[in-house]
Amino acid sequence: MFDPTRLNNFFFIISAWGGAFLVALWLSLMFWTYRDMQARGRDPLTRFLAVLVVAALFLPGIVIYLILRPKQTLEEAYQQTLEEEALLHAIDEAHYCPGCSLRTKADWKTCPNCHTKLKKTCHHCGRLMELPWNLCPHCGTPAPGMHKENLTMDEALRPIPADSNQAEEGNQQENA
Repeated sequence: MFDPTRLNNFFFIISAWGGAFLVALWLSLMFWTYRDMQARGRDPLTRFLAVLVVAALFLPGIVIYLILRPKQTLEEAYQQTLEEEALLHAIDEAHYCPGCSLRTKADWKTCPNCHTKLKKTCHHCGRLMELPWNLCPHCGTPAPGMHKENLTMDEALRPIPADSNQAEEGNQQENA
């Protein structure tokens, strides 16, 4: 037959289970809000207020939090900053002619537009080096006219290869 106490026990168990589920959901939403806000901001007051809104309003509170929360996590903001710095660094690495501001390439010796000297050639290895450099970074040879340490007299009097080439060209022109 129909037993009302059995039906009451059934509803009591269902409502207790539903209440426990809602309490667990409420607590987990507060915990999730705290952790999410911790990843999105450093201000402890903002974290507390976000958890308070979720605790006080429950499901409408989580909707309000999702609308108002910062769109980026701190990690995403940091990554975006790194990307922006990398782009700025790439822009800074671009070479421009000091004479006409034309964009040049790193291996150009002179500007094709205004003929400004951009780089000089190492007299020993022939590789390009910046104008203000007094020492070739590729072979370690000092630029002509620079002081060289611990030289013997023979080394000091030996002609520089670039100068000997120029001297040979001058002799050839005189002979012609």
